[in-house]
Amino acid sequence: MSTIEYIGPRPQKPVNKSWGGGWLMILFVVVGVGIVAKPYISQALARNSPVTELKVEETVAWLGQADAFGNQLAAAALKRTKEDITYDPAYYNISYPNGDVPEGKGVCTDVVVRSYRALGIDLQQLVHDDMEANFRIYPQLWSLKGTDSNIDHRRVPNLQRFFSRFGQEMALPEMSAARDFSYGDVVAWRLPHGATHIGVVVPGPGDRRDEKWIVHNIGSGPRWEDKLLEYQLIGHYRYKGTQ
Repeated sequence: MSTIEYIGPRPQKPVNKSWGGGWLMILFVVVGVGIVAKPYISQALARNSPVTELKVEETVAWLGQADAFGNQLAAAALKRTKEDITYDPAYYNISYPNGDVPEGKGVCTDVVVRSYRALGIDLQQLVHDDMEANFRIYPQLWSLKGTDSNIDHRRVPNLQRFFSRFGQEMALPEMSAARDFSYGDVVAWRLPHGATHIGVVVPGPGDRRDEKWIVHNIGSGPRWEDKLLEYQLIGHYRYKGTQ
């Protein structure tokens, strides 16, 4: 009987694997990734952490260290975030001047109007007076033949026109950066679905005070959020009241 010749690879003696080296390599990779990712993880956690009333009070107090008008307006806007407001775009008959929609209701423009009113500036009356004298230079978007003191000051395009006439209208560079804005600036945006939106520039909370955040109401009541450059900018204004 002929023998069968083995033609496969030569059998190798089993080699004992060194598990220590492999685990050390994995450990080094994990530690390295952690070091690199730490700033981004911290930033993400900070973005998602709730903004508490304590942080609001701390930031309002910090803003109060300077008497600049922008600081005062930013502080007034931050105080709005402590109010429980239901987003309500309904039309209301309100008094004039110093009229307001029912307590606990409002939209984005009401954040701006109420923040200025806290400083003694009644945008309802100011916008109405200017529109009475110059109705045709204001946006003609609502098929109206005259002014309406119930709603004119609660429309973003009207506030934009008023601020551009009586305040500083800042240029909008192609690539805006947070450094282009100051506390108390009023900013208008166009949202993805085409609607206009408006809010007030404020500091970030805690150790992020060097950042520029906003107070706005986009549907869930006044919120303090890191969303200044999240939407399409269509207006940037500084208005300190009539001189």
